[in-house]
Amino acid sequence: MKKWLALLLFVPSVTFAAGSNYPLDSVDIDLKDKPSLQNGAKIFMNYCLGCHQMQYQRYQRTFNDLGIPEELGEEYLQFTGEKVSDYITTPMPGEDAAKWFGGPPPDLTLVARVRGPEWLYTYLRTFYVDEDKKFGVNNLVFPDVGMPHVLEPLQGTPRKVYKEIMVDGKMTKSEVFTVESDGNGALSPEEYDDAMRDLVNYLEYSGEPSRLESESIGRGALIFIVIFFVFALLLKKEYWRDVK
Repeated sequence: MKKWLALLLFVPSVTFAAGSNYPLDSVDIDLKDKPSLQNGAKIFMNYCLGCHQMQYQRYQRTFNDLGIPEELGEEYLQFTGEKVSDYITTPMPGEDAAKWFGGPPPDLTLVARVRGPEWLYTYLRTFYVDEDKKFGVNNLVFPDVGMPHVLEPLQGTPRKVYKEIMVDGKMTKSEVFTVESDGNGALSPEEYDDAMRDLVNYLEYSGEPSRLESESIGRGALIFIVIFFVFALLLKKEYWRDVK
């Protein structure tokens, strides 16, 4: 319990110390969408796990919840030589993390609960080229972001798009309002949006895996209550028929 409390306190103050007033896009979260969750897990393991980790989530629990056979999960989603019963940890050595980032990249187990799915969905889609920054990129949602755009192979190289406005009778560029890819990514803009929705869906699941089970139990309980009510009503009518 102490570890969880410490993590909740640590993530908001360190992981996302910066912020902006950039408008957030809505995202359709559906924890019953197994293909989406599976694709989100694949994206996380292939593109995020090199630096980040989910030290409070086990591979085995993830595979079981998402309907992924363990042998397939071990073959295609585990790259660190760990056992299927181990926690999802990054292979990045601590000294390398300190050298490149000044410290270990944040754990992402609870990131969706801390920031919310809309923030994550918009953040993942608003990186843009900024040669003045250490990693050559910046972010509209998280200005001065301290990480590279690891999803660029999927999105392509994103650049700032300015709105033209009239100032003193002349057209001029306003503040940044969106980004556009150069089209050289593995995915089209629509496909990239869908992929980020899947990744956020997976991060939302990881923040509270028990929701999958609790929602299933809740539906079963409601069905039981309805059936019980019907039988109770029929029984009541039977009793009162004899009384009358």
